[in-house]
Amino acid sequence: MVFILAQPYPYPLPKPGQFALVIIDMQRDFLEKGGFGESLGNEVNTLRQIVPTLQRLLEQFRQKQWPIIYTLESHAPDLSDCPPSKLMRGEGLLKIGDEGPMGRILIKGEPGNAIIPELTPERGEFIIPKPGKGAFYNTPLEEILRAQGITHLIVTGVTTEVCVQSTMREANDRGYECLLVEDATASYFPEFKQATLAMISAQGGIVGWTATANQVLNALDGIQ
Repeated sequence: MVFILAQPYPYPLPKPGQFALVIIDMQRDFLEKGGFGESLGNEVNTLRQIVPTLQRLLEQFRQKQWPIIYTLESHAPDLSDCPPSKLMRGEGLLKIGDEGPMGRILIKGEPGNAIIPELTPERGEFIIPKPGKGAFYNTPLEEILRAQGITHLIVTGVTTEVCVQSTMREANDRGYECLLVEDATASYFPEFKQATLAMISAQGGIVGWTATANQVLNALDGIQ
C-alpha cells in the first residue's frame, strides 16, 4: 500500500480508481476582478496563488487517467434553490442573482460561474453544481462516488474555511477518507486557513488529513 506523508499520520491510498482529486469552486466569480468575491471586499489575488499548484496536481491525475471532480457554487436562474437566508446575507455591493461585470452572480451558465481558464475541465471530468457550501447537499456527488467506487478524496480549492471544510466534514460523516492539500487551498483570510488546517487534523485526524502538494505528488509517483 502507498502512503502519503501527512498530518497527523501517513494517509493510506487505496488502489487507483478508488481515489479522486476534488477541486472546489475555482470559479471566476471568486477568483477574478469584478466577481462576487471582490464585491464583498476581498483581495482575489490571495486565492489565485494556488493555481500553479492545482495545475501540477491536475497534470498528474490527467496523465494517470484518475478521477477528477470539480464543484461550482451556483444557483438556478430563478433562484428557486437558494434559501432566503443565503440570498439576503451580507451587505456587499452585489448579492446572489444580481447583474455583475461577468453576468449574474453565482447563476448557472453565466460567464462568472465558469471555472477559471487555467483549470478548464476536460472531457470525462465531473462538474458538480452545488447550491450550498458543502458539495454533498442537494447534489449527485455521493451517487457518483458510489458508482465509481471512490472511497478517498484528495481535496483542494476555495475557500478553505467555508466550502472546502464543509465538504470535508460532509464526506467524513459519510465514511469517505479525505486529505486536504495544504498549498492547493486558499482563503481570503490566511489566518482562517491555518485554523482550518489545524481543526481538520486535530485529535488524530477527526475530520481528515493534511499534506503539501509535493508530499502528495511524491506518493502518487510511486503508483503504477
